[in-house]
Amino acid sequence: MPGILKVIRDRHSTRGPFDPNRPIARSQLKQILEAARWAPTPNNMQNFEIVVVDEKEQMEAIGKIPAEMTESFLRENYEQLAFSEEELLVKKWGMLANAFPPAWTNPEAWNPESDYRYQMTFLGRTVEETPMLLVVLYDGSKRAPGSERDVLGHIGLGCVLENMWLMSESLGIGFHVLTVFGDSPVEKQVKSVLKVPEPMKVAFACSLGYPVTSQPHYPHVRREIEDFVHHNNFGRKDIAWSARQP
Repeated sequence: MPGILKVIRDRHSTRGPFDPNRPIARSQLKQILEAARWAPTPNNMQNFEIVVVDEKEQMEAIGKIPAEMTESFLRENYEQLAFSEEELLVKKWGMLANAFPPAWTNPEAWNPESDYRYQMTFLGRTVEETPMLLVVLYDGSKRAPGSERDVLGHIGLGCVLENMWLMSESLGIGFHVLTVFGDSPVEKQVKSVLKVPEPMKVAFACSLGYPVTSQPHYPHVRREIEDFVHHNNFGRKDIAWSARQP
């Protein structure tokens, strides 16, 4: 298997906890940021800025930002879960339920008024478990030419994320994407802590570090090529993808 494809297949989300006393070396951070620098963006707009957060004061301030779970998130999350490896292997998409806290996997039991687990400060837990955050910003007042609602610009941000993630994987550094930073109530407070000016917006954040313990096994599942590839017309499946084929 070519080297780049192996890194792509090995890439995974490391859900911590990371060792707060084992920092990311500056030389490695530079490689991750260099990977972001060379990400493709529409019209070479380079529509992003990155705030590296590793100082205790900033981490503590971000950790105090409340990020309560909502019922809608819980129900949407539940719809995508598999409750056994066998079920996941059959579906070929989604995630195992045991990758999440038990309180996140039962929408019928949702009761934030009586159960503190639904009220926990997600940012506080995340920040306590990582030595570094990368907060990725973009200018919400700009958009790629001919791109309604800046879909192409968002694709560029995705390329930035993927480049950083693959570089981290190749360096043996754990990486976890934190989409909650782009949620409006959280975003506003994160921008205040980091002194982010308008019209900059938070796209997402990433926590980086070295896991304290070995990571639990989560099977990597993907649809087969023939499941999502069509030949000339949608629904036409006449290309053979056997390893024996040229």
